[in-house]
Amino acid sequence: MRKLAVILPVALALAGCADMTSSQRATATGAGVGAVGGLALGSLSGNAGMGALIGAGVGAASGFLIDQNR
Repeated sequence: MRKLAVILPVALALAGCADMTSSQRATATGAGVGAVGGLALGSLSGNAGMGALIGAGVGAASGFLIDQNR
């Protein structure tokens, strides 16, 4: 049951990404990578949640801007 609780949300999230444009995919990837990086840096300072939020925002903006400049 515990595996299903992890697998089901991941599967639904991936299914929602099937019809994304290149720009949307780059923005989502940037947000994901930024959130992980922000989480890691934020955990060092004792505020992992805020670090993840800031990282996701910066990553999403960066992914979008990089895709627009290709």
